[in-house]
Amino acid sequence: MGYLERIDEYREEMIQDLQGLIAIPSVVGPAEGDMPFGSGVDKAFQYMLNLGKEEGFRTANVDNYGGHIEFGEEGNEKIMGILTHVDVVPEGKDWDYPPYEGKVVEGRIYGRGTIDDKGPTIAAFYAMKALKDGGIIPKKRIRLILGLDEEAGTGWQGMQAYFRKMEKPDFAFTPDAEFPAIHGEMGILIFELVKKLGKTLNGGVELRSLTGGNAPNMVADQARAVLRAESYDKIREIVEDFRKETGYRIHAKGIGKSLEITAKGISSHGARPGKGLNAISVLLALLGKIEMANEDVLDFINFYNQYIGFDLHGEQIGCDLSDSISGKLIFNVGMADVDDQVARLTVNIRYPVTMDDDQVYGPMMPILDQYGFGVVKINHQEPIYIPEDDPMIVTLMDIYRKHS
Repeated sequence: MGYLERIDEYREEMIQDLQGLIAIPSVVGPAEGDMPFGSGVDKAFQYMLNLGKEEGFRTANVDNYGGHIEFGEEGNEKIMGILTHVDVVPEGKDWDYPPYEGKVVEGRIYGRGTIDDKGPTIAAFYAMKALKDGGIIPKKRIRLILGLDEEAGTGWQGMQAYFRKMEKPDFAFTPDAEFPAIHGEMGILIFELVKKLGKTLNGGVELRSLTGGNAPNMVADQARAVLRAESYDKIREIVEDFRKETGYRIHAKGIGKSLEITAKGISSHGARPGKGLNAISVLLALLGKIEMANEDVLDFINFYNQYIGFDLHGEQIGCDLSDSISGKLIFNVGMADVDDQVARLTVNIRYPVTMDDDQVYGPMMPILDQYGFGVVKINHQEPIYIPEDDPMIVTLMDIYRKHS
């Protein structure tokens, strides 16, 4: 039996193993003992290593920061890497099916990580199993490298620790994209925009707090503001009119002596904000219609609505860069956190492969300075670009065309 036929034979087993991996809520969290990314991520990591051991593959665990499953002659010096990750973006809300179940409906598996990147991890693992069970000995070692903090905005600490102890592959690819082959990745920036807020000196509507979002690289599906005022009748009218006018899901209700306003959006990956609706933008658009007593809060709200709003490419804030290879810059406000002292926005930008981070930050700075924002840089991943005629890309494309 050939290896392709074996893949079909493994179908039910593959589904079960994928469901088992999806069932683990592997969102990166605080370190717990010897688990640097939390118990959920560690459980998913150990799950994959155990699958590898059960199938007779060699496995490695680098201090629970990352590891690999390997197939091929141990003495072979050349390594082909397949880089995947088992952590996931926070699940958000409003799922049609449970996010950590892997339910099969009409030929599709639903669950957090099914596409990114647990499904591809299981697919690569079973491709290795099919070759091994078919008696094929590869010319190079095939090493399935398991990342643990790809989605967390931590600067890939896990892979840095892994490669301090393990040699790098001679060449590699990652099944964490779209077919047939992606030969470039935009640069990624995660940073905070921080503005200090003075005290409210005059009576009127006061913004006590504002929160929204779950992760920098995720379109915020919820946001919440708490207001204090002598009367809420006018504010309730504004909320009702705004909801009728826009169709957005936004509501107000009393919480003790305060008024809580909640907005719901549509979750999506931060790389594809056009597929979602940012609840932070919805909420701040509404707050822009309310006269706040604190001038710093007013400046913050006006800044957001004028220079960010519902823009997806940084048009108003001045960083709307593009190139012919990767297209337009992608701008996403993933999280917001405002209290009586500080307003904080966490931004995730993906910028074109032919440019650098200075070209992104530079045009924004005059506007940020004008409104009193500081920039706290959290993470930067430089762009990756390999020309279409590179031998590796040509080989991958030839393989894709042959089998599809």
